[in-house]
Amino acid sequence: MKVLFIGDVVGSAGREAVRRMLPALKQKHQPDFVLVNAENAAGGKGLTEALARDFYSWGADGLTMGNHTWDNKDIFQFIDSESRLVRPANFPPGTPGQGMMVLKKRGKSLAVINVQGRTFLPPLDCPFRTMDALLEQLGTETRCVFVDFHAEATSEKIAMGWYLDGRASVVVGTHTHVQTHDERVLPGGTAYVTDVGMCGSHEGVLGMEREAVMHRFLTGLPARFTADEGPWQFHAVLTEIDDATGRAGSIQLIRKREDEFIYE
Repeated sequence: MKVLFIGDVVGSAGREAVRRMLPALKQKHQPDFVLVNAENAAGGKGLTEALARDFYSWGADGLTMGNHTWDNKDIFQFIDSESRLVRPANFPPGTPGQGMMVLKKRGKSLAVINVQGRTFLPPLDCPFRTMDALLEQLGTETRCVFVDFHAEATSEKIAMGWYLDGRASVVVGTHTHVQTHDERVLPGGTAYVTDVGMCGSHEGVLGMEREAVMHRFLTGLPARFTADEGPWQFHAVLTEIDDATGRAGSIQLIRKREDEFIYE
């Protein structure tokens, strides 16, 4: 199967990038599943039900989240009833939502898991032991497992890739918004990249207006960050997985800017 995963979508510029890029990518690559990290979709912080519906209408099959899951209060109105959405699985027991889902379409089955790192982020349960428990819970329901590891430290992401090599089909990093060019298939058959990148303004700082970010660095004072609305960039990865074995065959980076976009 082919899985297209779209990196952190930041604000209106990021949403516009997805809206414009996704139809062409689906036509070109014919992915079986499309996944989107949507934790920054609502003005850079959180997700609303209306925006989730937009992503589905544009062609997404499932959404993943991260440390900004709870930043928009609207999430509490629909997260428990939305089967196509996962938030970090290592939040404490009893937290609304789910950390793992199994998507099924045209006879294919894909488990999607979201976990969050602990280095330089708020403390949660151990993501490594959480993965052990989820894979045991999944059992033999499907061999194809896609993991969105939402983490700050590159070392923690790389360690997770090796930890899951041969047990997950794909491990991609999100959260840092900068696409890394270390994509590869590990010896055990797990496709890996440290960070997929982001969809949002390429004239801001990680998708936010650059003036406020520079002010904070220069003064050390608090500043209100607002999603930048400048020209967009689009980052994603396309992976191929053997349905029978769950081993990945390839991982391909996708990177596009608004001024490079051509309607076909």
